[in-house]
Amino acid sequence: MDSETALKLVRHGVTLLFLDVPPYTLLGVDTQVFNPGPIFKGIKMIPPGPHIVYYRSSSREGNGFSPIIGFFIDAGPSEVIVRKWDYQEERLVKISEEEEERYTLAVKNLEFDRQLGPYNLANYGEWKRLSNFITKSSIKRLEPIGGEISVVCENDVVRNTPKTSMEEALDKQLNIDNSATSFRKYQTKGCYYTTIPRLGKCKGVSVQELTSLNLDKTQLLETLLAKDYGGSENLLLGELQFSFVAFLMVQSLQAFFQWKSLVSLLFGCTEAPLHTRTQLFTKFIKVIYYQLKYGLEKDSVVETGLALFDDSRLSVDIFVHHLFKDFLSLVQDGSVVDGDLLSWTRKFMKLLESKSRVEV
Repeated sequence: MDSETALKLVRHGVTLLFLDVPPYTLLGVDTQVFNPGPIFKGIKMIPPGPHIVYYRSSSREGNGFSPIIGFFIDAGPSEVIVRKWDYQEERLVKISEEEEERYTLAVKNLEFDRQLGPYNLANYGEWKRLSNFITKSSIKRLEPIGGEISVVCENDVVRNTPKTSMEEALDKQLNIDNSATSFRKYQTKGCYYTTIPRLGKCKGVSVQELTSLNLDKTQLLETLLAKDYGGSENLLLGELQFSFVAFLMVQSLQAFFQWKSLVSLLFGCTEAPLHTRTQLFTKFIKVIYYQLKYGLEKDSVVETGLALFDDSRLSVDIFVHHLFKDFLSLVQDGSVVDGDLLSWTRKFMKLLESKSRVEV
């Protein structure tokens, strides 16, 4: 990249200025991870728009890590976001408005340019495919008070929820410490996800009609879209992406449960995909295709240092396979099926067969 182009990207892009980050801290933006050295002061050339920032502090020897803390941002062109490391709390904190103005001016005068690591634009397309429905409004709607997401700060309800063997394995893998109260002083208890009922309920209907409602979750989907998403399909897909990213990057179990609930809801519909919500399901299959493609590719996960899909891979495959099998039959056996929906469904089937350990 020539210097003129690089300078334009620096001036137009978002800058994260992180002051006093200790060595061995793992710090990530989207699908990219940075290992701060002695002169590290942040990241530059970040494309404007939604991103996730996540980090975990380390022991002085670099052989022990605390739970991950993450937060979403939606920054405009040339915006500078400043955080400073608080050694007592072991996290990044905001600074005073006066200090922020001073540091922002210094960044725009390129005083920190040599101490800022460049965002790898070659990987930006990968992030866009994981986040194209996440917007500023969806972040504001879902993020906890204060914005910070961490597994140790989530509701006790999440911790006490009956778990499958996969979820118990995740608990163990993430080293959940219920006595970790240091975060609870400064954090809220979780994101404001939409409540997804496991079973549809409706007063005044027969047992047969109620059974039908629960076999086909189309009516439940329509109710949720109208009541909780203001009729916006994209807002629902944004929550699906938000929860997946928070699960994979921040290791949030609350996010995993929400992602699982939304996937179960959508794959549980039989009327909507072929008739009333074909465009939604075409978009949904594309979203989950890129999620599973990223999550099941070991190289991508190792790159982030968060190999959640590695040890639990078989269970993830079985969960998705179990739901997708009936959906695949529904689409393939339909008398009239949208071409894009059929194409992406077959593409998703090939992905599962090539990347996972189960046959569709």
